Parts: sequence; structure tokens; C-alpha cells
Amino acid sequence: MAVPTQFAYRTSKNIGAVDAAPVYQPLPGFTRPEGNLRCCVYSPCGRYFAWASPERVTVADASIGHVITTLPAENVFELGFSPSGSFIITWQRPSKDENGDAVKNLKVWTVLEGEAPGAEADEHTVVGRFVQKSQTGWNLQYTFDERYCARVVTNEIQFYESQDLGTVWNKLRVEGVSDFAVSPGKNHSIAVFVPERKGQPAAVKVYNVPQFDGPVSQKNFFKGDKVQLKWNNEGTTLIVLAQTEVDRSGKSYYGETTLYLLSANGGFDSRIELDKDGPIHDVTWSPNSKEFGVVYGYMPAKTTIFDTRAKATHSFALGPRNTILFSPHGRFVLVAGFGNLAGQMDIYDLEKNYQKICTIEASNASVCEWSPDGKHILTATTSPRLRVDNGVRIWHVTGGLMYNENLQELYHVIWRPQSPTAHPLENPLHPVPTPHGSALEYLGTVKTPSKPAGAYRPPGARGQVTPLAFKREDEGGAAYVSNGSLSLGIGVNGFGKPRKREVPGAELAPEEGDGTANNAADGDEQLSKAALKNKKKRESKKAKDAAEKAAGLTPAPEKSLPGAFPSPSRSPERKDRKGHERNRSRGYVEPRPHSRPDRRDAKRHQDQQQQPNLKTPPAPKSTSKSNGVPPSQKAPRKESPPQPDVTVTSPGSAGTPSQDKKTRALLKKLRAIDDLKMRRAGGEKLEGTQIKKMDTEDEVRKELEALGWNE
Repeated sequence: MAVPTQFAYRTSKNIGAVDAAPVYQPLPGFTRPEGNLRCCVYSPCGRYFAWASPERVTVADASIGHVITTLPAENVFELGFSPSGSFIITWQRPSKDENGDAVKNLKVWTVLEGEAPGAEADEHTVVGRFVQKSQTGWNLQYTFDERYCARVVTNEIQFYESQDLGTVWNKLRVEGVSDFAVSPGKNHSIAVFVPERKGQPAAVKVYNVPQFDGPVSQKNFFKGDKVQLKWNNEGTTLIVLAQTEVDRSGKSYYGETTLYLLSANGGFDSRIELDKDGPIHDVTWSPNSKEFGVVYGYMPAKTTIFDTRAKATHSFALGPRNTILFSPHGRFVLVAGFGNLAGQMDIYDLEKNYQKICTIEASNASVCEWSPDGKHILTATTSPRLRVDNGVRIWHVTGGLMYNENLQELYHVIWRPQSPTAHPLENPLHPVPTPHGSALEYLGTVKTPSKPAGAYRPPGARGQVTPLAFKREDEGGAAYVSNGSLSLGIGVNGFGKPRKREVPGAELAPEEGDGTANNAADGDEQLSKAALKNKKKRESKKAKDAAEKAAGLTPAPEKSLPGAFPSPSRSPERKDRKGHERNRSRGYVEPRPHSRPDRRDAKRHQDQQQQPNLKTPPAPKSTSKSNGVPPSQKAPRKESPPQPDVTVTSPGSAGTPSQDKKTRALLKKLRAIDDLKMRRAGGEKLEGTQIKKMDTEDEVRKELEALGWNE
């Protein structure tokens, strides 16, 4: 019987390990740990399974589930293994000791007790300690044979021999280096990335270890703030996915992406030309190291297979997809759309001329991985992306659901690494295995929609052919065209009307072929009764004003004089312009209309108005004069009523404004003293300043009496 595949998961309460196909049962010798468990991981060789609790790190045998050893490492947040499982690396959050120095929070341990030279049989040896502040890229990178490991520091890559991490074995000095990737192949190569700075282009350089005299391959490019460096399994070719933080062309919120290809020996480097505009969603190497797949372009995206010379060999149908995964044997390829897409997975057989096998509906999936046997696919819905419907599902390559397990707050799920040689592929499509009982139970609860739900169509558009502008490109619609603006374009993909050139303030010219009367009639038909009634009122008022103007009945515009009443025809917003000056910008200069009198004229008129008032007492108001303006200068309209006296005085006082202000302040102080009395009566302990304030009550009352205030 073949060795069963295995996966492990971590929830908010425990960690579990399950033997998958063909048995689908929990690992017999594994005891589920419970509590606040931070992380769990398999070793790349598949021999060990480790997890971290607040007190320790536990390592178990992945085959039988028995605990092998524990490490006295507290508050570990990240775990990792070397390629052969000889070393385990732990990362703790950065902290400082009593002297204020940074604690070495990255530690490398031997997995088995007494494995290191000179170590006792019951002692775990810490091979190396480092200060690692960032959690991103925290782990050491090992060569395939564990001979060397490397880590990045300021302006250099430091290399160590795996058995002696206390001494730097070699250094690769690169000014401005921010990221690197060690080749997984037998040739010891390393790729380093230097971002753009001071007008210089970004660069990716490939070196052979330990010949650091010069790079064997190099690619310079702009538009590269950060990159993903992806080696093929043989370590002979490198894919560089470059990305910028901001798209200066304005076509995307998420920056620009470009793709480059470099050979490790320097024989080939090129930019990969993509024939569809839009971002690069995903790029993945095939296990055979001879081809890779790219998903790119605006939705619906395009998926293409390229060879190691960046030549396209096959393109799949357009669709809403953003993920591509090759099976471990390289026989199948999965093209799926997760995240904000529907979760459909298309399976293609590469050996049968890219024939499509099936489409699997895996909605809300946030994890998708091929099993090591190349016949099954694991999908999972995890927290915190979705906190409901969390669980693990395993599908067969033919599209059938084989296993289902619902879990509460699932945080992580991962396959146990196994060599493809341990699972010969043979004929993966026949026979189809029998599903587990959990899958049948889940399928029995899923309601199949009786009628496929399509896109919503308004009642007026039902029963008609869908315009091409409303169809996706893969459904026969027009291709997406970006106009270089993040706002809605005009006339893009058939949407919107083309704008006509308009001059602000000018009357709009009628459209060609349409009369004004016809336009008005068409508009009246679409208006409601109330809107139509208001429109008629406005039109009649305009006609009346035009008739009065023609007959000479409209009064001439009069000058605004100081002290005169504002015109009742003006809106309240224009009666007092000074009240709005505070809301205007500092550099704003209000234009003066021709009807406004000059300041000197207004001053001269004010002097003429105030001069008689100095000689004679004010006369009683009459209907023939108002505010000193002679009748000859008044417009022939109805007189405004005299302005009433609206002087506001404080209650119980008739003094000057300064006295009123002082009275209000003393009353406020008296109310505060009364409030403090109530709080002390309620048992509240008052402060010394509050008690002193209460002692001033008599002085406050005397001041109020002096100002003439009586209760």
C-alpha cells in the first residue's frame, strides 16, 4: 500500500494532523496540542512536524506523530527548517535587555539532541544567534546541500558555514541590496536585487558562490521598487517579477508590474512581452523547470505558458482567473480565480494537448495546493479573511469532492512535503476513488439552484439582446481599454456620452437636428406634475419680467448707501457680505460690480448725512424721508418699515457691555460653586483647588451686588 498523503491544520484552539488519501483519518499516534499555538510547519524533507506554544517548541515525527524533542524557546512566532531537516530556526519578537541592547531574537538549533560536535547527549545546541528586527524575510536561506546559509544585512549578504554560524565565512558586498534568493539547484548561485535610487535603474545580479568578483548575469530596469525572485527547481533560470508602488500612468491603483527572465550562466536575459494590458496576477514554474505559466491582463485575464526562452507555447481561454499552479509531476495545471473572484478552478491535462478536464466550484477559498500525489487538490477557507464557513476540502483531479471537514477559526493548513517518486502517477484519471463519508454528507446539504442566476437586467432590457458594451471580453464583448485615468472615462468601452466643448457662462447651443421646441416637449413628458407646475411658474415670471423691462417699469439699480436698508429682493445670503468674508481664502479678491459706489463717494455721502445730525437733534421719523435720504434719490417703491431697536441686555442689568460681560462671568462662577457643593454633599472627595474655589462664594456675591445684580 502506498504511503498516504498527510496535511496539518491550526485553529484558534488546537493543531491537528490528518492522513489524507486514501484513508482520510487523523494521524493515529498524534496527540492534538491545545491552547494558544502560534505557528506550525513541516520540514522540507517531510521528516518532522513542529509547532510553537508560549512555553516551548515541540518537534514530532511526521510519519507516526510521536514527539521527538522539545526546545526551551519561549514566545516563538515563526518556525523554519533547513532543507534536510538538520536545523530548526526560531524567531521571536524584537526586544531589548536591561542595558538597552537588542536581544538576539533569531536562533538556529540542532533538531536532535547532541547532534552538534562537542554537545552532550541531552543538550540542545544553539548553533547561531542573530538580531532580526523585520518579520518579513526573517529566515536564513540555505543551499540545497545545507553546506552554506546566508542572510542580508546593510549593503551586503553574509555567508556562513551551517555548522559554524558564529563566524562569517564570506561576504558579498552590494551597495543598496534589499532582497536576495539562493538557488535551489546543485549549482551554488545567488540572485540579489538593488532597487532604484538617485535616478539609477534597479538591478538584479546573479553570482556564483563563492566567486564574488563580478556577476555572471545581470539585468537593469526601471519601474522596480520591489521584486519577487523565482528560481526553477534546477536553479538554472530565474524569473523576476518587478513591481512599483505607484502607477504613474494612472491606469491602476496597485502600481505597474513587469516580468524578466535571466539564465544563471549569463547566456540569456530578456523582458517577457505580454500581449494584453493590465497587471500580472501570478507566475509559476513547472516542476520540469522547462516552462512556466503567467496570468496577466485586465479581467477577464489571459493565461499563457512560456518556455525558458520567453516564447509563448500555449494560451488558455480568457476568463476571471488570477492563480496558476502546476501539479507536482507536471502532468496537470490548475488555473483558478480566488480572492474577489468566484473561486472557479479549471484543470487542464498538459499531456493531452492542454485538454480541459473539469471546472471545480470552490467559492470563498483562500488556500489552494496540489497534493504530493498529483491527483488531489486541497482548498480551505481560513481566518481572518473569512471567519465563517471555515474548513478543509479535498477534490479529485476529475472534479469530485473527496473529503470535507468544517473547523472553527481555521488559521493555517499545509500539506506534508513528500517526493513525487513516492507516489507514482500511473493513470490519475481512472479509476475515480470513492468519496469519504464527510464529502457525501456535505454534498447532501448543498442546494443546487434550479435556475442558473445570471446578471441582473432591468425590466426595460429583459428579453433583448445584451449590448456588446455590457459583455465580458471572454463572452464576445469589447476588450477593456484604459484611458490612463483613475476616474470614469468618457466614451470608454461604449459607456457614457462624448462631451461637447462648453464655455462657462455661455448659453448652450441646441444639438444639430433637434429644435428647441421639440427638446422642451420631450423634457415636459418626462417631468412630474409638481415639476411641470414649477416650470410653468418660472416661465410666466420670466415673461412678466421681460414685459416690464420692455415697458420701462423696472426700477433702475440704486447704489448701496451706508445705513440704508437692504433690498428685499435680495437673498439673505447677499444681505451681509461681510459675514462671508471669513470663509474665503486669504488671497481672494472680490470683484467690484459697476453698480457699487466708489469708497470715496460713499465716504463723502456719509459725511453729508452725519453733518446735519451734529447741529440739530434728530427729527421724528416721517413717511417722506428715511435715514436722511431725500425723496428725489429714492426709487419709486414701497417704503421699508423702520428698523427696530434690538439691543440685547443681560437680565437684571442695564450697564455697559463690559459690565454685562463681567456679570455673566461671575454668574458662571457662582453656578460652578453650586455644582461643587452638590458633589461634596453626595460624598465625593474634592481637590484643594476646588475647596478654595468654594470659599470665594461670598466675594462673588458681593461683586454681583456691586454691579447691581439681584437674585
